[in-house]
Amino acid sequence: MAKLKIVRTDGSVIEGEITPAVEYAFELHTKMGFHRAFRQEEKQSDVYWLAWEITRRTPGESVKPFGMDFIETLKSVEVLDSDPLA
Repeated sequence: MAKLKIVRTDGSVIEGEITPAVEYAFELHTKMGFHRAFRQEEKQSDVYWLAWEITRRTPGESVKPFGMDFIETLKSVEVLDSDPLA
């Protein structure tokens, strides 16, 4: 699976895996299969939702509800391959 590198406007960085739990939450949220959503819809807002969900699940992180207030805390979100050697 992939992971996200989330860089926030305050300079902090979170790298988080798109785990089965995150994928499942995404499908419940979008009412669409994970792979179909990215092949057919290709919405960047879906990547931002994944960043929100990963941040929300990160221990010790406080996160605003998903929406413009959360998105304005983001500097960039990059999709990376998981480390195959890990």
